[in-house]
Amino acid sequence: MTTKKHVPHDRGLDNTIDLLNEGYMFIKNRVEQYKSDIFETHLLGQKVICMTGEEAAKVFYDTELFYRNGATPKRVQKTLFGVGAIQSMDGEAHIHRKNLFMSLMAASHQNQLAKLTMYRLQDSIKRWENKEQIVLFDEVSKILCRVACQWAGVPLKEYEVKERAEDFTLMVDAFGAVGPRHCKGRRARTRAEEWIKGIIEDVRSGNIKAEEGSALYAMAFYRDIDKNHLDSHMAGIELINVLRPIVAISTFIVFEALALHEYPKSKDKLLSGDENELKMFVQEVRRYYPFTPLLGARVKKDFVWNKCKFKEGMLVLLDVYGINHDPRIWNNPDKFCPERFKERKENLFDFIPQGGSNPEKGHKCPGEGITIEIMKASLDFLVNKIEYDVPNQNLSYSMKKMPTLPESKFIMSNIRRKSQNN
Repeated sequence: MTTKKHVPHDRGLDNTIDLLNEGYMFIKNRVEQYKSDIFETHLLGQKVICMTGEEAAKVFYDTELFYRNGATPKRVQKTLFGVGAIQSMDGEAHIHRKNLFMSLMAASHQNQLAKLTMYRLQDSIKRWENKEQIVLFDEVSKILCRVACQWAGVPLKEYEVKERAEDFTLMVDAFGAVGPRHCKGRRARTRAEEWIKGIIEDVRSGNIKAEEGSALYAMAFYRDIDKNHLDSHMAGIELINVLRPIVAISTFIVFEALALHEYPKSKDKLLSGDENELKMFVQEVRRYYPFTPLLGARVKKDFVWNKCKFKEGMLVLLDVYGINHDPRIWNNPDKFCPERFKERKENLFDFIPQGGSNPEKGHKCPGEGITIEIMKASLDFLVNKIEYDVPNQNLSYSMKKMPTLPESKFIMSNIRRKSQNN
């Protein structure tokens, strides 16, 4: 797809309402309407450039052209990321702090989290067997909250689990929300920050002993690029940015269950528990179903790309959902097909469910490996460790709501442990 002679402009003084009404499809709809990978619009009272495609992603992640500070709206910082967190940093200070996150998300930690997840899931079977039905999203959110805190070394009492898990999910749910959903997300973040801040302070005072090498220890005693400890509030915010994304994998797990239900033929290939089959299915779930709708950055210096003038300070939005469904990249993009990943070569800019570029130096989510390993463990559990029924329910999900989830959050009934002879 090539741009027209002039870059298309959205009509209207401000199209924020259209963004809220169209959700994941906002950029994609206009790309198809204008037959252009790039267009200009107005959102939240400012001129914005929206773009899509592999080449657009390469430009978007060029740190010579873009920065992140000020790109994330305050309302998102006050719910999802936390004000002043790593997502809004740039330059050497960002790389320095990113190295901390990367160290916590190495392959050994990915495997540990996957094993903890499988253990907790299997431990839940007996309890689920005694229930008429369960809501998978609610159950998995609590399980992953326990897993995240256990792995990170964060003390979590059993009576706290439900509240903490709900707070983490409310922060995520508030990403594209207005009104009550947004307010709930802000209150959830305030509660979580106070809770974690207190734990950080107890670690520093010696009231809580944190194991060296744990995420809790690392955040409590991390020194920034100027050799200073983060204040306890910011250390807490960044620790939440380790815990919250793990709990957020609950959404991917629900979409895994939905995919197994909607595409039962794909399930047969997973019965062997083959690592490659599991990973292909996981990757297709991450590509096919909606998770991250778009990402933002600001222009560092004036430049021209694709006949469009990018002015210093302008906000630019990259269409994550659209790139993951781009017919130039994906054959039959609206078809669920795990086999498409069988011979696929790694590319930093054409498959970006959790961002693109190099995670060590760029702004790609450093926890992508954790997401994949936990999803593989959860998928293996759903296919090979339990059997269950899927009662009548509303499994549709809205493309307007950001982030989205099946309406019923996936209800399962008649759960039983799978016989080893099956």
